[in-house]
Amino acid sequence: MADRKKFYLSRDKRLLGVCGGLAEGFGVSPQFVRLLWVLSTAGSAILPGVVIYIFLWTWMPAALPQSGHTDLGGS
Repeated sequence: MADRKKFYLSRDKRLLGVCGGLAEGFGVSPQFVRLLWVLSTAGSAILPGVVIYIFLWTWMPAALPQSGHTDLGGS
């Protein structure tokens, strides 16, 4: 069975921690994820990007308190 990545809101957040949490989970720069979100939101009449951001903010749990980093799978 494949390991599934678990995403958490970033503690080092600019707005709500969604883009930072996605960046940590995928192992990329938070600035890259933020830029990608801004470009895709601006290109899609803004509303879908905002709705997806709010959905992810409510769906993603807070960062793990013991490490402050994401748990990227395993048991």
